Amino acid sequence: MARDVRGRAPARSRPAIQKVALAVAAVFVLIGVLGFVPGFTTHYGDLAFAGHHSEAKLIGLFQVSVLHNLLHLLFGLVGLALARTVSGARLFLAGGGAIYLAIWLYGFAVDRESAANFVPFNDADNWLHLFLGFGMLAVGLLLNNEVGTGGRPDTPIDRP
Repeated sequence: MARDVRGRAPARSRPAIQKVALAVAAVFVLIGVLGFVPGFTTHYGDLAFAGHHSEAKLIGLFQVSVLHNLLHLLFGLVGLALARTVSGARLFLAGGGAIYLAIWLYGFAVDRESAANFVPFNDADNWLHLFLGFGMLAVGLLLNNEVGTGGRPDTPIDRP
């Protein structure tokens, strides 16, 4: 194997699933941070720690609270850590997609004005959670490690 001038093996390109997981996780971190930035979050003065009475909205559309923003940050940071391996990236995308589908069901079923809407969610959040859930689940389950390399699509995960 060829080595660089420092004697190290050449860097391998990350598989597509890791790149996608890193991108998704980075977007979650960014959204979590932007939720605390006046201007990106309208009615910033009405940002509550938690509960349906928080009137703050990310880009004027998605209802947020301090708890909601912290959950986005935490989810993104976990995703960044998991995306370091192929199996972790797959777990983040597929598992995170399943979690977001469960959150969509919860947001769909809960009364918007009740204490059960503690994160909080509005209709825009619910549509986004549905889209994210299906999208992340599909990418996590269907994106193959060998896509575009001529490899066999039926090769088991993490095996040559």
